[in-house]
Amino acid sequence: MNNSARTALKFISRFQSVFVLVLMVVAMSLLSDRFLTTANGWNIMRQISVNVCLSIGMTMIIIAGGIDLSVGSILALAGAITAGLIKTPLAIPWLGIELEFTVGGGILAGLAVGMFLGWFNGQMITRVRIPPFVATLGMLSIARGLTMLWTKGFPITGLGSTFAIIGTSSFLGAPVPVWIAALLAVAFMVVTNKTRFGRYIYAVGGNEQAARLSGLNVDRIKLWIYTLAGGLSAVAGLIVTSRLDSAQPNAGTGYELDSIAAVVIGGTSLSGGRGSIWGTVVGCLIIGVLNSGLVLLNVSPFWQQVVKGVVILVAVAIDRLKSDGE
Repeated sequence: MNNSARTALKFISRFQSVFVLVLMVVAMSLLSDRFLTTANGWNIMRQISVNVCLSIGMTMIIIAGGIDLSVGSILALAGAITAGLIKTPLAIPWLGIELEFTVGGGILAGLAVGMFLGWFNGQMITRVRIPPFVATLGMLSIARGLTMLWTKGFPITGLGSTFAIIGTSSFLGAPVPVWIAALLAVAFMVVTNKTRFGRYIYAVGGNEQAARLSGLNVDRIKLWIYTLAGGLSAVAGLIVTSRLDSAQPNAGTGYELDSIAAVVIGGTSLSGGRGSIWGTVVGCLIIGVLNSGLVLLNVSPFWQQVVKGVVILVAVAIDRLKSDGE
């Protein structure tokens, strides 16, 4: 194979998710005259904003050689904590006091809960040496149970117009959730591509033992990654709760599937050491276009799950073939 052909293949491999996205947009536009409209475009962007927040954290975790199945449950608990504190004062019976939270205070509490749960995941993985799959599977159940206990199984509604700004308002013509997702994506692109911490993430995922031998504190790096991922899940929870004006006990169910799908479709290797935030954003767009197109085509929700599963398998198969060919 000559150099020009090799360069062309490398270019196609690098931007294959972009090519897939363009082909899907063209195909959906031909199949439905309602797809390529401004309203539907903003609807897709608004819908994927939650997945982008979740998937940024998932990308860093998978690049570092881990996995997180608890993002949907952390999303639900962080949103429920925020809604509950905004709606009702927090009673502390043994002190005989009640704490009232402003909207800002409730938001900070929700973010703190998300980061703490992510930190706890990191502690279980780095200190107790529980495999990431098992540790985060346990957290999935713990966070979901705590959400049910906090909400008593009922939605928390009527959160006010101030909190609704996060999920329903617009700024400079674009929905606020889109701005939040875009700013986070740009920030973490800089972190992963231009900072020492970002290089450490790739080093840990590429070869953890070599990273340890070179002097990196691998456990601390993993702890920071899972803590940040928990905080990003909490941001997603705030967006969902604000948009619905309600904290639903079952919010975020199955969101980990969409997050992992977006990361893998965006070109991040499940074996670690390779991937990018921008690729994940493209993966989120592919998932969003796919979901929107199938809805407009009146495809059954059950078939939508089948199609999504097939897409994930194809993406993983391509990744394995690329790895074997290197």
